[in-house]
Amino acid sequence: MGEAELAQQPNQVLAVVGVRVQIVDQKLEILLENSTSQQLQIANNSEGNKFIADIPNAQLRLPSGNSFRQEKPFAGITEVVVINQDANSIRVMITGEVEIPQVELDDSDEGLIFVVSPATSPTPSQPSSETPSTQPSSEANEPIELVVTAQKRPEASQDVPLSLTVISQPELTDGQINSLQAIANNTPNFTFLPTTAGSADFSYYSLRGLNNFNFLASQDTIGFYVDDVPFDYGGFLDVALIDLERVEVLRGPQSTLYGRSSPAGVVNVISRPPSNQPEIGITAGYGSYNSREFQLSLSDAIIPNQLSFRLAGAYNARDGIFDNTFLDRAVGERSQVTGRAQILWTPTPEWNVSFNAYASDNDNGNPTFSRQNADEPFTISQEVDGFNRLTTNTQALKVSYNGNGFRATSITTRRFSNQNTLVGDNFPGDLLQQVIGINSTLWSQEFRLQSPEDAEKLRWLLGGYYESRDFKVIDDTFKYTEAGAVAFGVPAPGSDRVSAEQSRHTYAIFGQIDYKPVPPLTVFAGLCYETADTDLDRRRVFENTDGSVNPPTAEVRGATLNSDELIPRFGLQYRFSQNVMAYATIAKGYRPSGFNYRADTEDTRRFQEETSWTYEAGLKSSWLDDRLTANLSVFQTDVDNYQVLLTDDFGFFRNVTNANVQVTGLEFELTAKPVPGLNLIAGIGYVDSRFKNYRNPFTGGDFSDNRVPFAPEVTYNLAVQYRSRSGIFARAELRGYGVTYFDDANQVKQDPYALVNTRIGYEGEKYGIYLYANNLFDTRYITSGFLFPAPNVTAGFGDPVTYGVQMRANF
Repeated sequence: MGEAELAQQPNQVLAVVGVRVQIVDQKLEILLENSTSQQLQIANNSEGNKFIADIPNAQLRLPSGNSFRQEKPFAGITEVVVINQDANSIRVMITGEVEIPQVELDDSDEGLIFVVSPATSPTPSQPSSETPSTQPSSEANEPIELVVTAQKRPEASQDVPLSLTVISQPELTDGQINSLQAIANNTPNFTFLPTTAGSADFSYYSLRGLNNFNFLASQDTIGFYVDDVPFDYGGFLDVALIDLERVEVLRGPQSTLYGRSSPAGVVNVISRPPSNQPEIGITAGYGSYNSREFQLSLSDAIIPNQLSFRLAGAYNARDGIFDNTFLDRAVGERSQVTGRAQILWTPTPEWNVSFNAYASDNDNGNPTFSRQNADEPFTISQEVDGFNRLTTNTQALKVSYNGNGFRATSITTRRFSNQNTLVGDNFPGDLLQQVIGINSTLWSQEFRLQSPEDAEKLRWLLGGYYESRDFKVIDDTFKYTEAGAVAFGVPAPGSDRVSAEQSRHTYAIFGQIDYKPVPPLTVFAGLCYETADTDLDRRRVFENTDGSVNPPTAEVRGATLNSDELIPRFGLQYRFSQNVMAYATIAKGYRPSGFNYRADTEDTRRFQEETSWTYEAGLKSSWLDDRLTANLSVFQTDVDNYQVLLTDDFGFFRNVTNANVQVTGLEFELTAKPVPGLNLIAGIGYVDSRFKNYRNPFTGGDFSDNRVPFAPEVTYNLAVQYRSRSGIFARAELRGYGVTYFDDANQVKQDPYALVNTRIGYEGEKYGIYLYANNLFDTRYITSGFLFPAPNVTAGFGDPVTYGVQMRANF
C-alpha cells in the first residue's frame, strides 16, 4: 500500500476529534474523525506483526485525552493504538496476533478510515454490524475493554487495582439507569433507598456496610460526583441523571486521588460530551399511575474541531400511588424537570476547556408512610397532605492541559440546593406535622498535576482541594396539635422550631506515585492531608398557638470545631498474564468531627471524627477474547468512632454518638457474551457489618455485635439481554437483598426479597419501541422503618408493580 493522496496544506495542523472502532462487513474499521474537507497524509511501514501509519501535520483532540487504545477489538487483532507522536504528527498502530494485518485506506465525509483484515479470518462468533443504531450492541460498536478515569487517567477498567463497577452508555440505556438508586441496583454491596415510594424526602444509602443513616453528620461516607461536581446530603440526592456516557463506582476508601476523603467509596457520573457532528435523541414514554416521561438531547459543533455544545432536558411525572381514604384521592405524586448544558472548547491539541450547567426541580407530593404490618400499605387515612420540593443547580468549569511532559487540570464547581418539606403524621387523627426548610451552597476548587498519559514505568499525581459549604437550616419544626401534645408529652400545642447555620471549610493536599520496577509488578503509595474547620450558629424556640414564644434554650453563636488527618493508601498489583491481574491494598478512611444542630446541650452537641482502615485483595480476569470477564474482591474494614444517629424516647432523631464497627465482605462480578447478541451481567456482594463495643450512652442499651442499619447481608443483580439482527430486543433483570435492619437495636427489619424487571421491544435503524414491567410480581418490601411512635413501626414501602411503553429515536 502506498502513500495516500495529499490534499492538506503543508504547514497546517489538522485536528482529529474522534476515534471510532466498529465492525462492518466482517472487517474492522477505524475512523479518524475530521470534519474538514481536507484529507490526511499517510506514510506507513511495519514492525514485526504491527502495522504503523504516521500522519504528519495532525494532532489528536479527543474529549478524553490525547491518546486512544483498544485491546482485542476483533479476532486476529491484538490492539489498536492512536497517539500524538509529537507536536505535529499522529501515529496509528494496529497489531495482529500472528502476522501483520492487511490494511486499506478509505476517505469519507467524516474522516479517514482504516479498513483492517487480520491474517486469519474472523471466527463465526464475531459480532455483526447489523445491530440497530438506536442502541448499538456492546460487541459491535463499543470497546470490549471499557476505558475509565477512576484513577484520574484513562485506562482499561480491568487494569485498575480496586473493586470497580463500570456501567457503560449502552448498558445505562438498555437498563434504564437514570438515578443513583438505579446505579446502586446494578452494583454489588451498594444500596440506595428512598424513605418511601413516590415522594421521598430523604435517601439512605450504604456501600460496603457504611451508611449515611446519621444525616446530621458533616460529611457523607460516599463521594458522589456528577461531571466533577460534588453532590452531598441525602435530602438533595433525588435527582435525574440524563444523557450519560458512563458511571464508575469505586468501592473502598478514596482520598489520594479525590480531593475530599470518602471512606466508603466514590460514585463518579460522567455525562456524554459534546459531539463534532449533529446528534438528536428523543425519548418518550407512558405507564402505570399516569406516568409520563419525555427527554430530548441535541449536540453539534459551532466551530468544527474547536467549539461544540450539548443540550439535554427531561420531564418525568407520575400520579400518587397511595390511596388516601380520608381525602378521597391519591397522594404521593411526583414531578421532575431536569436540564443540562455543556460547552467544549479545544483551542489547541493540548488545551481542553469545558463548562457544564445542570438544573433540576422536583415538585412532589406528600412523603407517605404506613404501618409495616398493614394489610394494604398503599391505602392510608391521613388528614394532612404534605409536599416535598427540591431545587438544585450546578455549574462546573474544567480547564485541562495535556502536554508531552505533564498534564494539568483545574476544576471549579458550585452547587446550590433548596428543600422544603411538609410531612403529616400518617396516622388517623392529626397529631403532628414536620416542616423542613434547608438550603446549601457548596463551592469547590481542585488543581491537579500529573504525569503524561504515555508514562509507563513511573506515574505520579499531585493535587490540592478546597471546599466551602454553607448549610442553612431555615426551619426544622414539629407542629403539635392538642392531641399530639398529649401523646408526645409536650406541655401545650404549638411548634417546636430549630434553626441553624453551619459552615465548613475543607482543605486537602493529596498525591500518589505508581512505580513499575519490573513489567508484571506495579507498586503504588498515596497520601492525603485533610483539615476541616466547622462553625455553628443555632437557636431553638417553642411557639405557642397564640403566637407567643416560650423561653428558648440557650442560643449558640460562633461554636467552632477543627479536625485534621493524614490519610495514606498503599498497594501493589501483579499481572500474571495479559488477561489476569491481582492486587492488594491498605487504605485509610476519614470523616471529620461535626456538630449536631438538634442537640440542646454542649455535651451532646459535638461528635468525634471517624477513622477506618480497609484491607483489600482482588483478582481481575478476562477469557475467550474478552467475551467473559470475572472479578473478585475480598475486604475487611475496621472503623473507630463511627458516627451514629440515635432517637429519643418518642422516636425522634435528636442525638449523635460514636461507636466502633467491623466490616468483612466480598464482591464478585461477571460479564459474558456467549453468542452474538446475548449479554449476561451478574454481580453478588456479601457484607457482615457489625457494631463493636457500642453502648447507647442515653439509654444504656448494648448494641455490640448488632448489624449496622441499611446494610443488607447479601445483594445480587443479574441481567440477561438479547438483541437480534432482525431488531428484536429482550431483557430480564433479577435483583435481590438479604436481611436488612433499619435501627441499631435490630428491632426493625426487612426479610430477604427479590425483584424482577422485564423489557421487550423492536428496534429499527433509527428508532426503538419497548414494553416494560418493573417489580413484575408486585413484591411488597420496605425501604425504611422507624419505631415511631414506639413501639409501633412506621415504614416506607418500595414501588408496586408498574407497566409502560417507551419510544426512542436518534438522528
